[in-house]
Amino acid sequence: MDIKATVQIGKGGITDGVKREIKEQLKKRKIIKIKFLQNADRENFKEKIEKLAKDVNAEILEIRGFTAVLKKR
Repeated sequence: MDIKATVQIGKGGITDGVKREIKEQLKKRKIIKIKFLQNADRENFKEKIEKLAKDVNAEILEIRGFTAVLKKR
C-alpha cells in the first residue's frame, strides 16, 4: 500500500493516547499506516498489532516489517 505512516510508535509504546489517536484517524481516513520506530519495543510485533487492532476495532490489511496498515471495521 502506498500511503504514508500516519502514526509512529516509539519508545513509549502503545499507550492509551496512541490508541485514541488511532481511533480518531480511523474515523477520518478509514485506512491508516502505523510504523514502529527503531527505538520502540519491537518484540512480539505481530501480537502487539493484533491486540491493537482488536482494541481500536480495526482489521489488519497488511503487515510488512515493523509497519502495519489498519482499516476501520
